[in-house]
Amino acid sequence: MIKRALISVSNKDGIVEFAKKLYDKGIEILSTGGTAKLLRDNGVDVVDVSKFTGHPEMMDGRVKTLHPKIHGAILALRDNPDHMKSAEEHDIGLIDLVVVNLYPFEETIKKKDVALPEAIEQIDIGGPSMLRSAAKNFRYVTVITDPDDYESVWKEIESNGDNTKEETRRRLAEKVFEATAHYDSLIANYLTGGKTEHIIVEKLGDLRYGENPHQKASFYRDKNGHGEASLDKAEQLQGKELSYNNIMDADGALSLVREFAEPTVAFIKHANPCGIATAKDLNEAFINAYQGDPKSAFGGVIAFNRACTKDIAESIVSKFFEVIIAPDFEEEALTAFATKPNLRVLKIGEIKPQPPARTYRKVSNGLLIQDLDTKQITADDLKIVTKRKPSDQELKDLLFAWHVVKHVKSNAIVLAKNGMTVGIGAGQMSRVDAVEIAIKKAMNREDDSVMASDAFFPFPDSVEKAAEHKITAIIQPGGSIKDEEVIKAADDAGIAMVFTGTRAFLH
Repeated sequence: MIKRALISVSNKDGIVEFAKKLYDKGIEILSTGGTAKLLRDNGVDVVDVSKFTGHPEMMDGRVKTLHPKIHGAILALRDNPDHMKSAEEHDIGLIDLVVVNLYPFEETIKKKDVALPEAIEQIDIGGPSMLRSAAKNFRYVTVITDPDDYESVWKEIESNGDNTKEETRRRLAEKVFEATAHYDSLIANYLTGGKTEHIIVEKLGDLRYGENPHQKASFYRDKNGHGEASLDKAEQLQGKELSYNNIMDADGALSLVREFAEPTVAFIKHANPCGIATAKDLNEAFINAYQGDPKSAFGGVIAFNRACTKDIAESIVSKFFEVIIAPDFEEEALTAFATKPNLRVLKIGEIKPQPPARTYRKVSNGLLIQDLDTKQITADDLKIVTKRKPSDQELKDLLFAWHVVKHVKSNAIVLAKNGMTVGIGAGQMSRVDAVEIAIKKAMNREDDSVMASDAFFPFPDSVEKAAEHKITAIIQPGGSIKDEEVIKAADDAGIAMVFTGTRAFLH
């Protein structure tokens, strides 16, 4: 039975309403500092922790809950006679509910130019200590660190004889240790300046298998992730369970359509784009993206950066695809998808530009960590290096192709025309081979298209091949020792060429 609660929170969301319910039920509430003032101002009579312990807060409030009367009250095993005897001898009243969340260290260090003393002041000491004590003693003590749990805990107190169930207390304790581990990892990462790296992930579930049926796999959420329009937060509206490969392809498709502000559709197959288009109308973008490479699109993943319409859905169900991703879906679109019950349909929410993030890749006995490539190339970044300048339409298509080639496995070549891809050459050991594959994929549509290359051309052969097929403009990083020869080949063919000064490898 919960008779006494200790409440000390940094995040005040919902705490007044929750505390009022406890108070009205006759539960004594201990509190500190700003939390105590807020509760009193809202009609909740609280007992100051300093009165409960018999010792005043000191050192600007740094020392207030680090006291045997607090931790003894939380840690005491109620079925241990020695513990109960010690509590009685030292006048320790038991605490049955602990509601604590931590100083906003993470929010503080995200501020621009935050000073070290300011960050250090947001390292909570008493909060984690109380949380860990309560979580350790979950057999007897209920602990809450997430405001989202207030309502469910209150309902259980009401329906369960003024107490929570042990399985609930254990679940809440698990959340505490997850939260404090994440909190400590943020502090360690910040103070060591990257000398150590603590990565906290939360398991969302086991997958049927990994890349192949003989490999086990699970899906985890990065606790440091931004969480906006991401697969870990996606709502699966229908379809079979997502596989490892589904998730990989879906993430690639989502990353690609995130590049564009205009209505955009992307088809992904085996982690590579096979058809992408932008247009004023999403239906037009869908048709053009599919025509980019209909053969490869079969059985792939489709991503939209706008709500999926009924017309598009009806076209999709006439063919075979694995996963559909969109910010939202028209009701009629969902009705159409329901005729294909195995089709996985994911509602992702509003898709915003990719915020700064990091990527992780396991290597033998190590981990590679890098910043995600979120660099956006604009017309102002381009250097025209040929005699002929690109036309306005060519420039628009060059930038479109560049946004796409960033998401194609290197060596990567993209051919584009009028806001759609017409040929993609991916993952080749030789760049000229990637050019030849892109041209082959274009199926005689390469005339008057533009070409994007994710890295420089080491030889003029790729440009010469482009000229043979009437490709009119090229975007590439530049930086080869043979740049002059490459530029000359472009000039000889009347091809406009621009340098980005930025490479876009994707391994």
